[in-house]
Amino acid sequence: MGNQTRWTYQNAPDPDLVQHLSQAINVNPVLSAILVQRGITDFLSAKAFFRPSLNMLHDPFLMKNMDMAVARIARAMDNQEKILVYGDYDVDGTTAVAMLFSFLKTIYSNIDYYIPDRYKEGYGISRTGIDHAVKEGFSLVIALDCGVKAVDLIADAKERGVDFIVCDHHLPGKELPEAVAVLDPKQNNCDYPYKELSGCGVGFKLIQAMVQARPEWENDPFQFLDFVVVSIASDIVTITGENRILAYYGLQKLATDPHPGLKALMGLAGLRKKVDISGIVFGIAPRVNAAGRIDHARTAVELMLAEREEDASQLAKNVDEKNSVRRDFDAGITEEALAMIEGDEHLKTAKSTVLYKQDWHKGVIGIVASRCIEKYHRPTVILTTSNDRATGSARSVPGYDIYHAIAACSDLLENFGGHRYAAGLTLSLDKVKDFQSRFEEVVATTIPEHLLVPQIEVEARIAFDRITPNFYKILKQMAPFGPGNMPPVFEARGVTIHGELKYIHDKHVKFIASQMGNHKKFEAIAFNSHHFFDRLKESNSFSMAFTIEENEYMGYRSLQLKIKDLRFKELE
Repeated sequence: MGNQTRWTYQNAPDPDLVQHLSQAINVNPVLSAILVQRGITDFLSAKAFFRPSLNMLHDPFLMKNMDMAVARIARAMDNQEKILVYGDYDVDGTTAVAMLFSFLKTIYSNIDYYIPDRYKEGYGISRTGIDHAVKEGFSLVIALDCGVKAVDLIADAKERGVDFIVCDHHLPGKELPEAVAVLDPKQNNCDYPYKELSGCGVGFKLIQAMVQARPEWENDPFQFLDFVVVSIASDIVTITGENRILAYYGLQKLATDPHPGLKALMGLAGLRKKVDISGIVFGIAPRVNAAGRIDHARTAVELMLAEREEDASQLAKNVDEKNSVRRDFDAGITEEALAMIEGDEHLKTAKSTVLYKQDWHKGVIGIVASRCIEKYHRPTVILTTSNDRATGSARSVPGYDIYHAIAACSDLLENFGGHRYAAGLTLSLDKVKDFQSRFEEVVATTIPEHLLVPQIEVEARIAFDRITPNFYKILKQMAPFGPGNMPPVFEARGVTIHGELKYIHDKHVKFIASQMGNHKKFEAIAFNSHHFFDRLKESNSFSMAFTIEENEYMGYRSLQLKIKDLRFKELE
């Protein structure tokens, strides 16, 4: 937050459409303009948005190869084959494994699950995992949230008598693995209408298809929607279309009847009230992730599979302790990383950040990359040593495809994978310097200058008297908020401070905001923004970009404006 932040404005929507929608659903023009900007233009699309229904989910058999996947699982069960549910060690992978394993366990007993060790095996399908399947006599592996690029390993498994079904949502490479079935809405010629499912979401569609195909496998797929929403929030997929429906009902399930493991985590994260997407992102996800970052992610799956609250509570405490350790690592390494940038003129002025230190903890380098972006706002790769190689996590800034930038350096890498905003990579130690300069060269020549400045998208200018309890009630129904459907940011001009300016814990700024020519006043708060304090003391009027929230204190509810940024020269 600061003066260098860009405020961007969307083009004004068609006034006729705004008026038409305003009348059709009886909301004020400010709200209907925001809805039109989000593609909601008539009564039917508004109904689908505000009243999502489980009947609106797509038929799982529209996904390419779904019939083959279901037939292979049915055959395995009829022949009493051993089935292994295999998933990655992050939140998306572990929720997917817990969900599919829970479902299969109720109809079949000859199964187990496997999570690769982040440090010994790395991301996705591993040679060790396949050796384990062969040794233990598993003839079918269902891979979740990984596998679409594991061409060689899956071919090797096939030769050794192990079939694979791949449920993935990552971008496939040029060649698909020789699996019995690849379920991935992003593969070519897949007619599945929605492309942005999480890995756990693809697993959920497989469960839906199995229940649809074999009614004797009586089981309600919707009982797993709490796992699905945790994956959607944690994997930062867009909350539009089908994901919006899954997230909407998943949050209801979390609020009313969560699986014991998730309930225990919510308790430890202090999520007493109704959980929202950011509650999952900041409360549940780091704890589930910490299991695989500090120790082995198998403990996260054990927690999510716990059936008794006592067991869940014990396992959750264990995971929570790992999260505290993770926090200490993360804070220490972030400090070192920022000092490295500060101490190097070239790094300070570069268009990208690539840092390497051999003893950084591999489990937190992705978090450290995100922290560096908070300060320097540019594509970032953090590398450390693992198994005599340099291994790294990459994070991007909004609007820049970091996966493409890494692909342009692929001749220097042993492997890489991921998507637009986050990726992982491995290279030999002697190539780190070359990668640093090549990646900088690629980013410097491809990133538009404006993407290197943090931006706030303002959706509507508003006068304070427009902000009423009824206005907020409709705004709240636009949730669940997340990528693709963020909480609307408003701009108010001619704002003044009424009464005292408060400075809280030496970092937050709080005041009563009023607006010239307007009788309404609201409490406004800017978190971590001590840099505004002196400017606010001197200023007699300013512009404010903010979101609207409800604040509850001692049982009393009021609307509060959460400041995203301030501008002290009124814009022309």
